[in-house]
Amino acid sequence: MSAITNVYEVIRAPRVSEKTARLQEVSNQYVFEIAKTATKADVKAAVEQIFAVKVEAVNVVNVKGKNKSFKFRQGKRGDWRKAYVKLAEGQSIDVMMAKA
Repeated sequence: MSAITNVYEVIRAPRVSEKTARLQEVSNQYVFEIAKTATKADVKAAVEQIFAVKVEAVNVVNVKGKNKSFKFRQGKRGDWRKAYVKLAEGQSIDVMMAKA
């Protein structure tokens, strides 16, 4: 278990894109940006507490930051972590209205 105690530190923001919208429609999965130290159990507990839904499964992915250049300077965007959360059948989350 990680040292994160506040559920709003676990779930940083929902990821909204065409791909995530398709996942919501087809397989009832939602995608969230999460803290780097958050575990699957942390994410499940946070989503169930914040949105009052039943979570069936959580998959976590570490996303590497892209290399970017500006004029003659090289830089790198930060690495981040995202979670794919599958909800029980018949349940949903309105990610546009939620304060996560």
